[in-house]
Amino acid sequence: MSWTGPGDRGRRGYHHGNLREALIAAALDLIGQKGAAGFTFAEAARAAGVSAAAPYRHFRDRDDLMAGVARLGFEKLEAALTHAWDEGRPDALAAFERVGKAYLAFAREETASYAAMFEAGVPLDSHPELLQAGERAFAVLRHASDVLCARLPKANRPPSLMMALHVWSMSHGIASLFARGDPARRKLPMTAEDLLEAGVLVYLRGLGIGLDDGAGRAG
Repeated sequence: MSWTGPGDRGRRGYHHGNLREALIAAALDLIGQKGAAGFTFAEAARAAGVSAAAPYRHFRDRDDLMAGVARLGFEKLEAALTHAWDEGRPDALAAFERVGKAYLAFAREETASYAAMFEAGVPLDSHPELLQAGERAFAVLRHASDVLCARLPKANRPPSLMMALHVWSMSHGIASLFARGDPARRKLPMTAEDLLEAGVLVYLRGLGIGLDDGAGRAG
């Protein structure tokens, strides 16, 4: 399976002072070619143009390198989601829809980063900085869910964390199956964005959050 995509880069060589960046770029290239589990630490060093021992100056092992790649991916995702949410302007529902589209766009455009974030199997207990980066990205969706839940009367509000997890699961499933920028993605009779928009609309209306039913009133 190929994981190439618009976010992938060409082969990079090491230049003095940027070994860490060169190794991360090399890892992204290799993920694009072979998948998140398809190469060794030594291969990453070779792709960066350095000796097999050189990566140990910045990374303990392959997992540590992949954690660095994934952390940067989550930071990019956080920035993309934050920009899409735009503090809920001009309307929280419209902004919520943009967040979902931004998630799909990230999966499509940053395919290698996406694979590192969700398929590398890096143990989070050993890499708290990666866990924290993922939590910050998820916090954008959690905040958006807080805002939408606040539109409902207090007695009818679902836990916003549950809502955020449900919508994240839906977005991630559609992104993984239908929106990724690789030849293995499945075909749809509609766009992945349309599928996600319809699914989220049905979900929100089931909670009582509608576009035109007057439910957007806090009680």
